[in-house]
Amino acid sequence: MTHHGRSVSILGVTGSVGQSTLAVIEELRGQGADIPVEAITAGQNIAALADACRRVKPRFAAVSDPSLLGAAREALAGLNVDVGAGPAALEEAGARPAAWVMSAIVGAAGLTPTMAAVRRGALVALANKECLVSAGPLFIDAAKAHGATLLPVDSEHNAIFQVLTHPDRVEKLTLTASGGPFRTASRETMARATPAEACAHPRWSMGRKISVDSATLMNKGLELIEASYLFGFSPEKIDVIVHPESTVHSFVHYVDGSVLAQLATPDMRIPIASTLAWPDRAAVSTARLDLASLGRLTFEAPDHARFPALALCRTALGTGAAATTALSAANEIAVQAFLESRIRFLDICRIVEDALAALEGTEAGLIAKTPSSFDDVAAVDQAARRVAQRIAGSLAAA
Repeated sequence: MTHHGRSVSILGVTGSVGQSTLAVIEELRGQGADIPVEAITAGQNIAALADACRRVKPRFAAVSDPSLLGAAREALAGLNVDVGAGPAALEEAGARPAAWVMSAIVGAAGLTPTMAAVRRGALVALANKECLVSAGPLFIDAAKAHGATLLPVDSEHNAIFQVLTHPDRVEKLTLTASGGPFRTASRETMARATPAEACAHPRWSMGRKISVDSATLMNKGLELIEASYLFGFSPEKIDVIVHPESTVHSFVHYVDGSVLAQLATPDMRIPIASTLAWPDRAAVSTARLDLASLGRLTFEAPDHARFPALALCRTALGTGAAATTALSAANEIAVQAFLESRIRFLDICRIVEDALAALEGTEAGLIAKTPSSFDDVAAVDQAARRVAQRIAGSLAAA
């Protein structure tokens, strides 16, 4: 990266991606890069927000919970930072004039602030799944209309982005999946799985929601949806392969039989640094890949019987944009119910499947038509949450 750097904002600074982004910025600043920080945001973790303010000295800091404004002002007093709270403050964080914006707020809450960055044509480093899964076509169209550049941060999409040299000459994409904590578990073991077991990911350290999604392979299904919207490939041109070592982050297959892959140790600082320095590269002190000590890389086909989430996501993608919105929302509700021990692990995909079927019955018009505005997306999202809550409630009572 050239030493003049670029100004940045971090939406979702307290999560694992936000923390890795801070680490990359600090390291590059240590090398002499000028990287002013415009804005950072947190959900409710004020202590972590204050820590981030001390470390990178942003101009503006926001918490999503409006009731925490007083507490945030108190915690950030003397740090020479403007403080805001609530949805409008998150949106302001995205709207402020940073050249590069990390979108790492988990869930649908990340959509509006990320759109604020898109609307001013920023470089948007995308770690939030919902922007693409819930609002894919609208989001992609908005980025094109406003001249924003979407730089994928997810290790799989970032891998594809790095080796997608000839998009019109691609035969297919293959996303790799670690297989999660239940890769070799029986259905009986999975039926009894606790939230702690589901969150014990073998390769990556992530938040609880994403860890559960990795355990069901829903995460990979959502990534399949994202890849389709982001790179413009139909679902049948996207494969998933299980790769427990999490070293090859994805493959791009070309029409001449060439297969290109990006390999790296599992460390989110690598895709973050690649998007921050893009189109250049930045020197970051990540663990280097030692192929001899790894010895071997293994691959296997995913087991669709034990992991129905992949097929659910493919079907939703084939149905259309509203179905992927509904799927994502229903999954959020189901995962939350599981984390609160109200339902069992195998109920997660059942709730998502039943919610989609129920919506096709009661809200058929809502699911069939492509959302033409973010209000439409929100309406589908809310309807799916209501239905999923009802189904989760009936399973909990059973």
